[in-house]
Amino acid sequence: MYSKEEALRIKKEFWITFADTYPRKWLLHNTKIKDVTFKFYADNKKAQVLLDIEPKDEEKRKIYYEKIESLKTILLEDYLPEAIFERNFYLENGKLISRIWVNLDHVCINNKATWDTIYDFFNEKMTSFEMFFYEHEDYIKDLEINT
Repeated sequence: MYSKEEALRIKKEFWITFADTYPRKWLLHNTKIKDVTFKFYADNKKAQVLLDIEPKDEEKRKIYYEKIESLKTILLEDYLPEAIFERNFYLENGKLISRIWVNLDHVCINNKATWDTIYDFFNEKMTSFEMFFYEHEDYIKDLEINT
């Protein structure tokens, strides 16, 4: 078990090393859709690449999720065959969002031996997610176009 300080140091080193290994600008919060963001996540059991849809307006959250869900076949067949869709996903703090993500199990942010595996996973999956988003962003962004 690591002390809180040691765990924070390892986590910081993990993310700095990732940025050095893949020094590019990721889409992340720059989707130009308020509260629709891409995220990287890693802990002691898994790594994930996430698309979180969390507008405060419930109707907007529903519309954005349904737009992406309407493209599910394309996403699964052409970009991320293992993507998981969850219309109603509850965060640890109880907040309700919609989430689409891919998972890599059996890796650990505290185990440097798994870092390259995580970094490669992040790069491959986020690149695929971004390509999907860029290909369909006009449709996803336009709230006037119904699903």
